Amino acid sequence: MRVGIIGLGKMGLNLALNMLEHGHEVIGYARTRSTVEKAAAQGVKGAYSLEELVGELVSPRLIWLMIPAGKAVDEVIEQLLPLLAPGDIIVDGGNSHYRDTLRRYQFLKEKGIRFADSGTSGGIEGARYGACCMVGAEDELFTYLEPLFKDITVPGGYLHTGPPGSGHYVKMVHNGIEYGMMQAIGEGMEVLAKGPFKLDLKAVARVWRHGSVIRGWLMDLMESALSKDATLESIKDIAYSSGEGLWTVEEALRLKVPAPVITAALLMRYRSEQEESFATKVVAALRHEFGGHEVARK
Repeated sequence: MRVGIIGLGKMGLNLALNMLEHGHEVIGYARTRSTVEKAAAQGVKGAYSLEELVGELVSPRLIWLMIPAGKAVDEVIEQLLPLLAPGDIIVDGGNSHYRDTLRRYQFLKEKGIRFADSGTSGGIEGARYGACCMVGAEDELFTYLEPLFKDITVPGGYLHTGPPGSGHYVKMVHNGIEYGMMQAIGEGMEVLAKGPFKLDLKAVARVWRHGSVIRGWLMDLMESALSKDATLESIKDIAYSSGEGLWTVEEALRLKVPAPVITAALLMRYRSEQEESFATKVVAALRHEFGGHEVARK
């Protein structure tokens, strides 16, 4: 297939190279010229405007978005519309909120543009060498796109989750689960680090990778991170929230589904971004007032 990719960041560029390696023609566009030039140096045909990108495609044009969720997606779609024709295809491969995806699907359907959402997992390595894709699309469109998804994913690594919106919905919950799993690993590692034994945490992560109940890619990455910095001293204790954890918690509340682990993991992300917690100051002050407990002073 000939694919136009908009967004050539870490995920978009590696996905483009993945497609190229599987025999697809890829035209890439990004707002920054140097980003396009970097992709072109690696075999992607560069486009320096949306008009140029669309002009390089053949009907039905296939455009894959790998840009941040939110307003940017709507802006790019608005800019593309005058350049597209009925039957052309847009795939949103980013982490858009599924409700935004449903709205965009209806909007584009009225314009005659076909739209699919692909929740894309596996990180940078997955984008380059084999991703996991959760695809929401009408049946006919998925059938058309399936060979491309088969090429860019690991064996068994793609699923037609259902109608438009369902791919991003499944990816949203996937990322919520990811929050909880990483928080549990972090808490366990901290207990080990502060416990009574002088442990080699990298070695612990390594043995857990082999045959244990908690083995998996996150544990592989834990050993990798500790091999680069055994105490993680070079990293600040801030873990930003990119949105999907919050959306998962909001959906759980809407559905009245208890999700305490994911919720706590999300709140710990927020706590990590605070230089100081006023709430904790309040607790310290109250303990001092009622019990005379010691307060750490600046």
